[in-house]
Amino acid sequence: MAEPASDGSGRSADAAGATGRRRLGRRSLLAIFAATAAATIPIAGAVASASAPSAAAPAAKQVGRLRRWAMVIDLRRCDGCQSIGKPPQCTQACIEGHFAPQPMEWIEIYEAPIAGRATQFIPTPCQHCQNAPCVNVCPVGATFHTPEGTVLIDQQRCIGCRICMEACPYDRRFFNWGTAPQPPETLFMQYDAEHQSPAIKGTVMKCDLCPDMARAGRLPYCAAACPNKAIYYGDLEEDLATNGAEVVSLSRFLATHASYRLKEDLGTEPRVHYIPGHGEAVGRDPYRKGRLATEWPWQQRVQGAKTWKR
Repeated sequence: MAEPASDGSGRSADAAGATGRRRLGRRSLLAIFAATAAATIPIAGAVASASAPSAAAPAAKQVGRLRRWAMVIDLRRCDGCQSIGKPPQCTQACIEGHFAPQPMEWIEIYEAPIAGRATQFIPTPCQHCQNAPCVNVCPVGATFHTPEGTVLIDQQRCIGCRICMEACPYDRRFFNWGTAPQPPETLFMQYDAEHQSPAIKGTVMKCDLCPDMARAGRLPYCAAACPNKAIYYGDLEEDLATNGAEVVSLSRFLATHASYRLKEDLGTEPRVHYIPGHGEAVGRDPYRKGRLATEWPWQQRVQGAKTWKR
């Protein structure tokens, strides 16, 4: 334990300041605590960033309070875009915004059976688990958590072992089996783990939850493109979420609508929450099955690109 400092008169600084401390009121103490907390938050973020792999650099862009990004998908509003006669627009927007290679659907719309031979559509991105099996098994630290809670992949570190794909219980990771079929303009992009372009052969890719867009005050591509406003994006720290049309209290919205998370029994702690439903809020008939197939819009692909099946 360190010796108490002296004020030069033989008395310790603690003794010299005892009278002054007795005069400190409640407001003064609160001011000190507030100043201490404000100084601690950036330091905590810097420590977490320094302990992560090199691809965690995007997280270092965070200034001030750390965000805790989360997503809510209201299945009462999702009809698989049947009402507009198009492929799921959340998937299409994600593909175009991220130049996601064919056949990667980073947010995939599954049609799942419910009681009475009816169906529901379930948009399924990476769940950004807080106890992520993929992070736990990666042998080289290529997949990692950012301080904001998102799970990213550093393709420049990835060795293509695909152990993370085997560990993911949601089947939300994709492998580049060859030169990815992306538009030629991706070759001029500067690689960043938060947008993963240009794609790198022999590596794994997936949804990144668009934290760079959120910091810029924009909704992710999927949420912005949803015609029925079924996808909410929010911050657990601020306890707010929005679908672009309304702002809700995140905790209250989840609690009052019986929200759930996929495969909660596994203890993965996903950051993606669901409100039960089958499109009833937008007039969908649950017995109307099927959705249009996803499309990749690239008219021209990088030289040597190949397509493959999952």
